[in-house]
Amino acid sequence: MLSTSLFGTVALLFGGASAHGAVTSYVVAGKSYAGYQGFSPTTTPVIQRQWPDYNPVLSASDAKLRCNGGTSAQLSAPVQPGDSISATWSQWTHSQGPILVWMYKCAGDFASCDGSDAGWFKIDEAGFHGDGKTVFLNTETPSGWDIAKLVGGNKNWSSTIPQGLAPGNYLVRHELIALHQANNPQFYAECAQLTVGGSGTAVPDASYKAAIPGYCKQSDSNIKVDIDNHSIPQTYVIPGPPVFKGTAAKKAREFNA
Repeated sequence: MLSTSLFGTVALLFGGASAHGAVTSYVVAGKSYAGYQGFSPTTTPVIQRQWPDYNPVLSASDAKLRCNGGTSAQLSAPVQPGDSISATWSQWTHSQGPILVWMYKCAGDFASCDGSDAGWFKIDEAGFHGDGKTVFLNTETPSGWDIAKLVGGNKNWSSTIPQGLAPGNYLVRHELIALHQANNPQFYAECAQLTVGGSGTAVPDASYKAAIPGYCKQSDSNIKVDIDNHSIPQTYVIPGPPVFKGTAAKKAREFNA
């Protein structure tokens, strides 16, 4: 285990290129759950799959992209469709890049669930809203990226479990893609374990699902971004499939009709 002083040295050495950060706690359906703290795993049983360090994954094809190398956790958090889940990062520095929140339904118990097939679906995402005139893709202050809400604030992001989601064991994956360094994306993702209750029947179809890794390629224009070039379109399309809202999306379509 690295000492606090050594970790500080590592952070200083790499801080110019990397954002360095991770989800370190959760609030699920109003209940708080501790997570890991970098190189020092907590001694308390947690819902989070242990991750080894704060360093980014630098390749879109790296298997570590799935859960930052995390394996099964000791606990899972009970949750109902429509409940809130909030993740908190211990630190975050840069304000360029999207936020993606994914879920994956396990076929059985968590110990045998590795999320290795194309069963991941997004339940939330946040991207870029700059005007391309005064706020560009690389603008720090003010930032047009929703990820900027994690910088200098409470470093918290809240999402909603899809309405009517079928019960079962699920992984939840919070991902930040740091784009602050031109053409050099950095992926930060951690996973936790949720047990969804209720009697829902909503299941995302194939159009909402993707594999991780596999949902993006290193060469994609929204992954390899020349962020300092103001001559490129100052827009951003979040990678991956559309967000699955469960029965809430169906109700909205019926109401609009």
